[in-house]
Amino acid sequence: MSGEGHPTLDTDGTGLKVTIVSGLWHHKIAEGLLAGAHRVLDASGAEVSIVQVPGSFELPLAAKAALEAGADAVVALGVIVRGGTPHFEYVSAAATDGLTRVALDTGKPVGFGVLTLDDEQQGLDRAGLPGSKEDKGAEAAEAALATALVLRKIRAGA
Repeated sequence: MSGEGHPTLDTDGTGLKVTIVSGLWHHKIAEGLLAGAHRVLDASGAEVSIVQVPGSFELPLAAKAALEAGADAVVALGVIVRGGTPHFEYVSAAATDGLTRVALDTGKPVGFGVLTLDDEQQGLDRAGLPGSKEDKGAEAAEAALATALVLRKIRAGA
């Protein structure tokens, strides 16, 4: 597991509206990611809403809708586990490329918390659950908050 070199970020979410968009596949891992993101956002003082979609393929569209509806940032959470067909590559690429496009098209941050895994254990290790080595939901929320604050400064001319 990485985690080494993790930056210390400004995550004061006061005055920010943040939507967590979470896929439902691989329930235990997804719930761990959601709990980690929610914990960070609650502690930040941001106004938080949650939207759940069937899976990771649906994340970009829901993220775009949330940002267009007034969210200042989105935290996108999903779990994609490699199987025996090319489905993994297609869904992983569509989610990653789609979320990048949403951020660029809207000019608003999208915290990327989509796990692309070879097996379920890798997800359990990264989901912020008891015994997990990492909390990728929390990290995605921190990234979304910190980027929203950076953009606020840039746009204010600082």
